[in-house]
Parts: sequence; C-alpha cells; structure tokens
Amino acid sequence: MPLCDVCGLREAKYYQHHTGRKLCGKCLIEDIRERVKKEVDEHSLINGSDRVLLALSGGKDSFVLLDTLSSFVDSNRLIGFSIVEGIPGYNREEYILRLKKYASERGVDLVVKSLKEIFGYSLYEVVSIARDRKKEMSPCTFCGAMRRRGINLAARELGATKTATAHNLDDEVQTLFMNILRGDPDRLIRQHPLAPRLSDLLVPRIKPLRKIYEREITAYAYELGFKFQETECPFIVHEPTLRARIRHWLYMLEKERPGSMLSLLESFDELIIKKISSTKYEKLPLCKICGEPTSIGRDICKLCEMMLDLGIEPKGSFNQTHSS
Repeated sequence: MPLCDVCGLREAKYYQHHTGRKLCGKCLIEDIRERVKKEVDEHSLINGSDRVLLALSGGKDSFVLLDTLSSFVDSNRLIGFSIVEGIPGYNREEYILRLKKYASERGVDLVVKSLKEIFGYSLYEVVSIARDRKKEMSPCTFCGAMRRRGINLAARELGATKTATAHNLDDEVQTLFMNILRGDPDRLIRQHPLAPRLSDLLVPRIKPLRKIYEREITAYAYELGFKFQETECPFIVHEPTLRARIRHWLYMLEKERPGSMLSLLESFDELIIKKISSTKYEKLPLCKICGEPTSIGRDICKLCEMMLDLGIEPKGSFNQTHSS
C-alpha cells in the first residue's frame, strides 16, 4: 500500500481529490483542522471576546464542527445547542445522549431545546396541520424557518456573540447556485461570512466548514470513530427539487474537474467581498407580530406568515426575549 504523501510514514487511507494527494488518517485530520482554522483566521470569524454558539444536529457535519473548533478555540468560549424537531422515529434520545458525551469530552456544554418548547408546536404537528389544510408548503421550509429562528433566539438568550453552523462546501456551492438561479442578490450577500449585520437582533452567523468537502467530513468523522445519526428524516422526500438537481450537476462537474466546487466558492468570495465593502445596507424592519427582524418591505416575517396561514397564532414570547 502507498505511504501518505504528507508524512511519508503511515499508510495512505484517503485520496484527496482536489489536491491529488494520498493521506493517512492523522494527516487528513490535521489538514482539515488547519483549513478550518485558516478560514476562521482569514475572515476574523472568531475574535478574542467572542462567545460562540455551535448549532449541533448530531450528524457528521456538526460533529466535525465541534471537534475542529474545540481544537483551537478555548472550550469556555463555546456552547453547544441542539434542537429536537419532534419527528417520530427520527428524534431519538440516544442521539442526544451521544452528542452530549462528545461535547463533554471536548469541554463544551450542550443545551437542548425542542421546537415545541420554543414555538408551542413540533415540526410533525405543524406538518400535520398543513396537510389537513391541504397546504403545499414543504416540511423542509417549515423546519428551516423554525430552526433558524430557534437558533438565533438561543444565541441571544445564552449570550453568544456568534453562531457557528456546520454548512460544508457542498452545501455552500449548492446554495450559491440556487440564489443565482432565483435571481436573489440579497441572499447571495447574506450567504457570505462577512455579510453586514442588518439587525442587532440577528446574532452574526459563521460557517467554519464552508471550504471542506462533504466527503472529507465523512472521512474525518469515521477516522475519529464518531457514530453519527444515520436515520434519515422521513420528510427527506420533500427536499426541494432545485437543490437536488444542482447537487447532481455539481457532482458531475467535480468528477470531471476535481476542485471545481472549491474554485467556484473562492471566486464567489472575491466578488462578493468587493460588493460588501462598497455598498451601504438598510437595517431590517421588525415583524409587527413577533418583533423579530423581517425582510425589507415586509410587515410580517415569513415564519409568522406561514404560521398564520395554518391558523396557528405565533408564540408571543419572541417579543419578551428582547424587550426592555
């Protein structure tokens, strides 16, 4: 068997497609940790006074987020947060216990909250109501909106100055193309880690894994013996078709030209940073129902709009989280 191209001492176990290198397990781990640290340092994503909320789902990506950041950031400045969606057969106590164990081993506390605790309804209950009312909204749309709101509320309540999510390179490039095809320049800007903060109520979000391929993250998790949640969400069949098609096309491109996705994201960074630095942005208005930030030109945020459409009264405790 060939030896690792980096250390030359250990047997190579992984082929890194975008560099053409063969790596042993140890050098793969070190390479990914160094690249994550480089992303954090290059954009000053975490500064000396920051307290970072880690959005942890229990999957391989969130484990790698936890492990890489805790390898170079003081664990006292990290706090884990996990949301239980409330999906029968998918959310299992064993997964949360395992995630707590992994976090504890790295000196990080884990806070767990359910969507039902935050909003008064679980995702399954919301989807059931939508189906009863013959609404066509995808469960993923509800889940994404509720999770984003819940994570931001938790970050404020726990005193975090940054929120770190586990989006990887594959996620980022897929979202980039979705926003381009939808003609949504605002979302393109908000996607970048240096996006301007448009409301004091939105805790800045960082994505330290955004230049790490998903297959590398899988290899990293397996190399460290991480047992991640393998049960698929039963609502996965409702995944937006556009993302699925973009993913298929990008993987074909990556197969023919290894490194294409990384090059695309780096080119996007160069363009968008110039745009961000040369543009003045308007602060976001507040939703007249929940008091949380909403889009320019909207009186009611998308989450409240969806809830009202289902006949659900949005939970008023959102106002209390930032009232003086």
